[in-house]
Formats: sequence, C-alpha cells, structure tokens
Amino acid sequence: MDSVGSVGIITPQIFHFAEPLTLECNRTLPSFDLIIETYGTLNSDKSNAVLICHALSGSHHAAGFHSDDDKKAGWWDNMIGPNKAIDTNRFYVVCVNNIGSCFGSTGPTTINPDSIDSDQNNVNKNNPASEPQVYGPDFPLVTIKDWVKTQAMLSDRLGIDVWHAIVGGSMGGMQALQWSVDYPNRLKRCVVIASTPKLSAQNIAFNEVARQSILSDPDFKEGRYLQAGTYPRRGLILARMVGHITYLTDDAMKSKFGRDLKSGKFMYGYDVEFQVESYLRYQGERFSENFDANTYLLMTKALDYFDPTRDYPSAMETDATESAAQLKDSIATSVESSKQSTQHALEDTVATIDESEKNRQQELSALKAAFAHTQCQYLVVSFTTDWRFAPERSQEIVDALMATGKPVNYINVDAPHGHDSFLFDIPRYMGAVRGFLTAPFITDSKSRQSAKSRNQNSQQKAGARS
Repeated sequence: MDSVGSVGIITPQIFHFAEPLTLECNRTLPSFDLIIETYGTLNSDKSNAVLICHALSGSHHAAGFHSDDDKKAGWWDNMIGPNKAIDTNRFYVVCVNNIGSCFGSTGPTTINPDSIDSDQNNVNKNNPASEPQVYGPDFPLVTIKDWVKTQAMLSDRLGIDVWHAIVGGSMGGMQALQWSVDYPNRLKRCVVIASTPKLSAQNIAFNEVARQSILSDPDFKEGRYLQAGTYPRRGLILARMVGHITYLTDDAMKSKFGRDLKSGKFMYGYDVEFQVESYLRYQGERFSENFDANTYLLMTKALDYFDPTRDYPSAMETDATESAAQLKDSIATSVESSKQSTQHALEDTVATIDESEKNRQQELSALKAAFAHTQCQYLVVSFTTDWRFAPERSQEIVDALMATGKPVNYINVDAPHGHDSFLFDIPRYMGAVRGFLTAPFITDSKSRQSAKSRNQNSQQKAGARS
C-alpha cells in the first residue's frame, strides 16, 4: 500500500440557500447556509462521492488542517485521507455542518433575519432595539430528518444524484440511516457506526440531565446570554461532563485514572482531588470554550426525537400481536400442565414475557416497515464496550434489515474505548469500512454475472448454429 497521508490544508466552503426551509416542527427558515469541506476529486460521472455525517459535537472539519499553524486535525482524520479507510485517492468526500450547529451553518449564533429592518434592509441607527440579533433561543428545534433534507438539497447543488456511500458514527449514523429511508434511490451504501434505531429511556434521561445543567445556569438568561453579555459556562461544563462519562467505560476510566489522587493525598475539600475529576473538568472547560449552549440543547433534542419508523406506523403490527399471542398460548399451555402450586408464578412470568416479546416484535415490525423500500447495501458497526449505544441496538437494525431481505454486513468490534471507539484507529474496524466501500456493489455483481451468462449462452447458440 502507498504511503498513508493527510488531505493537507483545507478551506471550508459556504453554500447559501435562498429558498425557505419548512422544518418538521412546522416552522420555516426563510433561508439558510451550510458550511462544508471536501476532500479528493469528484470523477466525471460523479459516482465516487461519499457523504460524512457528523456526531453531536462534530462539525464539517472532518480531516486535514485549516492552516500551517493548525495543530489539530479534523475529528475523523484517521479515517479520511490518502490510502486511509475512506480513501481520498479514490473518493470525493463531503462533510457538511448541520443547521442548528455553531460552526458556520445557520444556527442559534447566526443573525435572525426577522431582527433586521424589513423596510430598509439594514439597521435603524436611531433605534438600538432594531439592531440585528442572533437567533439564540428563537432558532427552531430541528430533527435528523431536517438535517437529511438539507443534505439532499446540498446534493442537488453539488450535482450528485447518487452517493457512493453515506457514512456516520453515533448521531451521524442516525443521519445515514435516515437517508436510506427518506431517499432510498440516492445512495448505494449506508455505513452506520456505533448508533441506534432510537434512543432508550436511559439515553433520553442522560440528555435531560445535561440540558437541565444548562437551563438552570443563572447565566443562561433564557437563552439570550449573548445579548446579555453572559455565558452559561458552568452549565455547559456540567453537561459535557455528564455526556463524557457515557462515552467511556468503567474499565477504561479505571486503567487510565483508577483512584489516583492529583496531589498524592486527601485534601478534605471539594476542589479537584482525584485524577478522573481533573480529567472531566478539563474536558468540560475545553468544550465550553468552543461550543454554544443553545446548540447543545438543540442537538440533544434532535437525538431524543430520532425514530426512523415515525412515518411508518407498523404495517406489521398485527404480525407482532400474533407472534406475542402465540408465545402467550405456548407458555399458557405449560402453565396449565404445571403443578397448581406454581401456577400463579408462571402466570406472572407469562404476562412479563408476553409484554416484553410484544414490544420487541412491534419495534422489529416498525423497523421492517421503514426499511422495506430501501435500496442500498448496509454496513453496521458496533463496539463491545459501548454502553451508550450498545451492540444490542445495532443488532436490532441488522435483524430488521435481514428480515426484509436487505443486504447487510455487521461487525461487532472488540475495543476498550466505549462509545468513543468509533473515533479510534482500530485496524479491524478501519479494514471493515475500507472493504465495504471498495467491494463491488451486489447488484453490479449480479448484472455482470447475468451479462456473462448471456454472453456464454450466445456463444453456445452461435456454435450450435455453425
């Protein structure tokens, strides 16, 4: 293999969309901007384009550097570049920053056009109240579907009708999954990494604790902290600390920090004493310097709302009910034949298993209905130590795809880094992504095989005639 390298110095691009954008919340943005980065070269028929969808704290800056003095590469630099898993010698890679973010696309920190004098189309100097204001808390709530919709609009602007692949980890994986459901004929491959078909109650709870940390900060000012000249720094630090704990594992934290004391002895106070406390505070502090609080609220809500089956009320709910009923009858038969003394206990078990199986079947049926019309190939990747989006959640996606006869590859990678594993350079993981992106498309293989068979048949017939 040739030398693995960097994509080098990258200059972001901004695309302005003048047309109104109606969101799922039924509010409309009169216009919006998307900031993107691209790596590699688009081929003549535009068939080598790969879209990267970012996670909660990510941005358009996925690879390379912004200047010669830039010390930190893009957040997925180990994945994207010459001869890397997403090979920029082969693919034209696009990473877009979602609306609602704070890294250049239209979001809470950009100017709200409603705050501009509509008659003069500029600031009324005699009336300070008319000075343009950022959206702040007035920016509408957005969803994964909204992001995918804007990404499809960007695709049209770039002239890319079909993506070779759409790839994302964590929240990015949700976007990739939603793409396959909403625009089934516009992507050939879908790579879903360390993700989930929807958030569990526990995950929603973590997000709510993080949001309350921000909302309860006195400097939040009901979201108008920029206008007030304040910033909910403490709330954002706490929110990030909570989130960061869920990205790691107990073993990883134990091996990295243990119960090590920063000063080597107890200080009998509430300042930092343990190394893990120092680490979490550092992560929170650094995050608070680069991220917007209103954006954090929006992003976590988008995570909570994600459910690709919402537009597909289970077409097979009857099947699910019947499956659960069959299970109930089967167990009920056992109950009937059991001893009288254990009958009540078994009946309780029947009720519990019945409800659990019914819920599982309904969720599977809903996913099957959502995936029924998808046309792409899938690669689903999970990590053994990820307890935020556990392998079982990826398996739900795989089960539904297999049940609908969709082509899917699945790999559960042994890694010690927890949910953050998708950001690490793990050979088996990187190899799986590389292999999936470069393997022949299944229908292409079938077409070539059919063409070969037809050619052989023609030759046989021609031989017979001669």
